[in-house]
Amino acid sequence: MTHNIYLYIFVMAGVSYAIRVLPLTLIKKPIENEFLKSFLYYVPYVTLAVMTFPAILHATESPLSGALALIIGIIAAWAGAGLLPVAVICCVVVLIAEWFL
Repeated sequence: MTHNIYLYIFVMAGVSYAIRVLPLTLIKKPIENEFLKSFLYYVPYVTLAVMTFPAILHATESPLSGALALIIGIIAAWAGAGLLPVAVICCVVVLIAEWFL
């Protein structure tokens, strides 16, 4: 049985194109359903969170130091710290946690 790589590439290109073009061509009117609008509003944030949180936990040698940095970072952000201070705090927490663990 031989596998044609070009066939696979063509099928994946067709599927990717259809996923992007079909909603644009099939939905002509503005979306009025409030539930659907709120669902679509949060899709980018959920996608970012799903990609980011596992990376935070597995970026260090020990998942415990990543989880500790995540918790401290959430507390610092909740307290009103900006992006750079939160990132610095999380890096320091990871360094200290890796040193002691």
